Amino acid sequence: MSEHHHDHDHPTHTHDGKPIQEDPLPPLEAQILETSVRELLIEKGVVSADEIRRAIEAMETRGEALGAKIVARAWTDPDFKEKLLHNSDDALMEFGINMSPMELCVVENTDDVHNMVVCTLCSCYPRPILGIPPAWYKRRDYRARAVREPRAVLKEFGTELPDGKQVRVHDSNADLRYLVLPKRPEGTEGWSAEQLEELITRDSMIGVSDVLAPSEAGS
Repeated sequence: MSEHHHDHDHPTHTHDGKPIQEDPLPPLEAQILETSVRELLIEKGVVSADEIRRAIEAMETRGEALGAKIVARAWTDPDFKEKLLHNSDDALMEFGINMSPMELCVVENTDDVHNMVVCTLCSCYPRPILGIPPAWYKRRDYRARAVREPRAVLKEFGTELPDGKQVRVHDSNADLRYLVLPKRPEGTEGWSAEQLEELITRDSMIGVSDVLAPSEAGS
């Protein structure tokens, strides 16, 4: 993605515009459990540290590009869009992705509804599609405020919604992940899926931003 597509990490802020400092809190219980299980599996020879490293590197290189391909396909293929919204497992298999044992729920932004994703407990995230979550997604302030004051958080990401538009906040968990299907921007009629992919950002698939129209994105 080009740098001018507004696809970068955002700190969350207080209302006076000052960044909130990271809370010096101890690791979450889930993080402690993950570390303990990982170390035990390595000690028992079930998996090696090198295998874990390679798996993490593969996830990191995947990034949000696959998510952008999926969204662009949904924008240009009505049958695939219907499948993605109502039977995401089958739709993802067309891209070689198996989310099992997790379930992926795809929620669509419309003229009347804007969707936003958070994990209030830790950092559950559709990693097979979007890669590693951004640092701000895991922050305690984002996790708390996204539910309590979503419009204020969206505004800090540069997303201002009309008063009449409903905001739905979806809380991910260990069994369920969410992907936002953003609205296709105006001015892209006749574009190919490959061209559309260049407009789609990670933030738009989490729901903290919209996909910019070509004129706004600098295309």
